[in-house]
Order: sequence, then C-alpha cells, then structure tokens
Amino acid sequence: MAFNELPIDTLKKKIDDVRHFLSISLSIANAHTVDFYTRDIWSTFMSVSPDEVLSAVSSNHEHMGAVEEEKDTTFGFCSITKKLLDVSALLMTAKAHSLSGLGVCVQLEELLQNLRLMTGDTTAGETSGRVVVPDEFMNCKKAHEVQAMSEVVASLAKFCQVEQVIDVGSGKGYLCSYLSMRFNLQVFGIDSSSTNTHGAQERNRKLKKFSRSYQKHSRATRNHEAQPVDTGEGSKEHINNSENNDSKEQGSKNCIMKENGRSMVTDEPCALPEQVTSELSPSDKTRECTIDPNDSDAGSSFLNMLSMDVIEDTSPRVHPSQLSLEEREKRKRENLERKAREGRENGGDGSLYSPLTSYVTAETELKMLITELEDAVLVGLHTCGDLAPSTLRMFRAKQELRAVCSVGCCYHLLSEEFDQDRQECVNGVCGFPMSQYLRDQACFCGRNARMSACLALERVSAGGGLPMESLFYRAVLHVILRDHYDCFKSEKRVGNVYSKASSFVDYVRRALRKLDLDESKLSDSVIQSYHECYSPRMNEMVAFNMLKVSLAPCIEGLVLLDRLCYLKEQGNVSHSALVQLFDPLQSPRCYAIVGIKESTVA
Repeated sequence: MAFNELPIDTLKKKIDDVRHFLSISLSIANAHTVDFYTRDIWSTFMSVSPDEVLSAVSSNHEHMGAVEEEKDTTFGFCSITKKLLDVSALLMTAKAHSLSGLGVCVQLEELLQNLRLMTGDTTAGETSGRVVVPDEFMNCKKAHEVQAMSEVVASLAKFCQVEQVIDVGSGKGYLCSYLSMRFNLQVFGIDSSSTNTHGAQERNRKLKKFSRSYQKHSRATRNHEAQPVDTGEGSKEHINNSENNDSKEQGSKNCIMKENGRSMVTDEPCALPEQVTSELSPSDKTRECTIDPNDSDAGSSFLNMLSMDVIEDTSPRVHPSQLSLEEREKRKRENLERKAREGRENGGDGSLYSPLTSYVTAETELKMLITELEDAVLVGLHTCGDLAPSTLRMFRAKQELRAVCSVGCCYHLLSEEFDQDRQECVNGVCGFPMSQYLRDQACFCGRNARMSACLALERVSAGGGLPMESLFYRAVLHVILRDHYDCFKSEKRVGNVYSKASSFVDYVRRALRKLDLDESKLSDSVIQSYHECYSPRMNEMVAFNMLKVSLAPCIEGLVLLDRLCYLKEQGNVSHSALVQLFDPLQSPRCYAIVGIKESTVA
C-alpha cells in the first residue's frame, strides 16, 4: 500500500457523524448575515448573550475537558426550541467533527516517505548542498503551495512511472513551471482563461532565462569553491577587495542563503541578468519572504519567480457550448500556434511546459487536446467550484490518468444536486454530492453554508479577524430598504460599495443610487439614526459570525469526505487519501485528495 488508508466503512461512519452534527448546527451557517437584523437572527437562534459566545470562543479549548451536555440539549442546542443554550458544547463538538478532530487525514511526510520507499528512492528530501535563493519576487503563500504540492506530484509521477502531468485550472502557471524545471516533468497546463494562458507562457519564458542564469552562476560558484585558497594575508586582502568591488556592481543583490538548515542574508551577487529583471513589471515584484529554515529543496531558487501576480484570475469558466464557433476556432488556432512557436523558440533546450486554453469537464477528450499525451498525473491547485469534482471525475474516467492530486477552493460556487435553490449543473452533473453514498441520502448543505465553509478558522483564531464593519453596514442597509423602500433584498450587488464609502451615510447613499432608488426620501440624520440604533447590537453579529467560523471546518470536511468517498467507490482506484498539504495559516484551503489507479501499483 502506498499509504495508510481509511477503510470505506470507517469513512462512511465519519461522514454520518459529521452529517448528524450538521443536521443540528447547519442552520447557523445557513443564516444570511445580510438578513441579520431584518429577521432578528440572534433571537431566532440564540438563548445566550453575545458576550457568552465571544468569551467561549476566545477561551483556550485545547485545555478544556469533555463538555457534559445539559438536559434536553443536543450539541448545545435545546431539543425543544432549537436555540443554542451551551456555547462550549457546540464549540467542542465542532472541533471534534473537523477533519483534524476526526483523524481522517494522512500526514504529508508519511505519504511522501511511503511513496519513496515503494519506488526505492532513499535520497529524496536530503540536502544536496547549499541553496541560494534570491529574496526578490517571493510571495510566501504561492511559494509554500507550489513547493509542497510539487513534491507530492513528483513523487506520484515517479511511483506511477510516468513523465507527464496535466494541470487543470492552471491559472498563471506557477506549479507547471516549477514541476517542469525542478523535476523535469512534461507539464500541460490547461486553463479556460486565455489571459491566464498567455500570462503563463510569458512567465515561463522569463523563468527559463532565470533558470539558465542561475545554473551558470551555480556552476561558476562550485568551480570557484573547488579551487585551493591561499590562506596568506595577501590572499585575504585580494578576497576583501574583490568582495568590495562585487558589492558595487550593477547586478549585485542581497540574497537569502540556506546552509545547514539555517537562513542567512548574504551579500553574494545573485547574478540575475539584466534582461530578466528588466522585463519584470512593478506588479511582479512582491514583498520579501522569510524562507522556511527546514526547506532543503535544491530547486527552491526558482520559487522567487513563482509569485508574480499574486491574485489569481477569477473569471468564470465558460463552457464550449457557450462559445461562438469563431471563438472555439480561435482557441484551437492559438493552442496550435503556441506549440509551434515554443518549438521554434526553445530550439531543443528542454522546455517541458505547454500552456493550453480550454474548458475541461470529465467528458473532455484529452487526447484531442494533447496529441502527444501519454500516461500522466492529473493535478489541480485550488481549482474553483465545480472544477475540483470535475477533476476527480476526469481521473476516474480516463485510463491514461494514473494518479490525481486535487486541492479545491471556492465552495460557494459548487453546484448542489439536492438544493432546491441551486444553480444549474453543467450537463446535469453537480459538484456536490459526488459519492453515491451521499447521493442516496439526498445530502445538501446550502449556499450560505458553503460560503461559511470558505472562512478560515486558523487565521481568525490567530487574530486575522473578519470584515465586520462592511457586513454590519450591509445588514443595516437592509433594514432601511425594508422600512423605507418596501423591499427586503437588494437585487443588485452592492458589496463593493463599502470600499468606496467614507462613512455610513455615504455608504447608504451610494448603495441607493446603485439600486436605482430615490435617495432624496432620506435625510442624512435619518440614515445616521439607523447606525446609532444598531451599533450597540453589532456585538451580536460579531459573536454570530464567530460561530459560523467555528463551523466552517465541519462543512468543508463534509465536502472533502464526500470526494474521498467517491474515489473509494470506484473500482479502478486502488489507493485514495485526504492529505493536508499546506499550513492553514498561509493557505486556508490546505487539503488535497490524492488517488492512484490500480494498475500502477505493483
């Protein structure tokens, strides 16, 4: 076995436990913050004060013992009124029903170690000498994600004896570039946004220039270090003078050097060529990142360049049926031209990354899109909404896909089969639930609950906080709409109004104009009076949203356990597991679904 797996019967029992807990508590997650005051949400769900909730949330639950349920309560909720009576009971139960509390995840190091043992690789992960990492262009979050996921993908490729990787929803191509350069894998990055594809191609071109320069610099450094050094005073003076001259050179940079597991700043020139650095736009140059002192990856020198354009393109995926014939032909032509151009530009330099523009589903014929396709590993790093389940369905359906590593995000954009208010599923196939086990139970969460699942408990617990003032403004706006405009909902989005407003009065007036409502009906004093009336109750909203944050890992857990159960139901998938890849403080959507096809295992 590649890793210690969870038997499907045990998994189903865990799913049942989470579902039972959420059947009682999910109503809190599904309550919309916008309706907080118009529907008196606090009184509807709570029999405790906001201070009690905030006090319990801020307590150190790790040192609390088991909470004894009060009479006629379930998970802290009154069995009769369905209101929350015992905050501590709810919080402790939520913690027990999160992925970490359920004990369903395989440890990353355990997975990597077992894959290495299966392939007879005993050297992977060992330090291969000093690694020089320029500190420019580094974004901690993206570098952390790329490095961790690439280790898993490379190990899966070696285990399955394949040399190709397909990255769906590849975005800017960070992972693709790193996999091709660091691990010499042939990577096909597929994204539905042509903007992302063109950006990825340009970034990969710059990375190759940096790669060549770094390799030349590394070889020169090794050759220099291999030469005997005269320890006389004259040599010392010569070395000092050389260092002084180097520090004045145009291209000299401060670098982060990693040696013996420690990070140090050194004045050694990075030897980045001017033609590489000059091509980087100001937006490409992000803040300095402190490198993980335990990172001994010999390829981490590339990570500084993988952080360009930190914010990923979030444009919606467009199904081919919604594209005009002209647009489909244009995409096909661009893909063919890109391949031909890369072949001419590379001149046999070993470039292994090909960005492609296409919308993909489980029915996509990969061999039509990638003519040179062989057996491959399928990956997706923070695939949005339904693309994550589509990735797993594609893995099941395509024999040439030997393994999968999928990290999803944007649960609020998932389509749900059994939600009456759901958005339409593409081709009748919905993102949740995936497993036959939960489909037989007609399981659904609801959009507000899935939005709650996107909240980051670890970040909030570490003091990250929530954008409470904007939520408060929006909720009070709805009270004004109810009282003066005979409507309970704003049909148009007003979420971006807050960032432009200088005060609550300005916010309301901007929102009314955007909603095409007559703002002259209200004076500034009337608008301000609403703010003064509800400000004392803002702590209710803060406390309620902290409960939502506490429930978020349980809702996310149900979605991910459903995906894991789906893989375990497939006859052609021999191994599957849920792995925490990332530090949740750096990357809140930190869990990956990993699967291996049966015929790849000896």
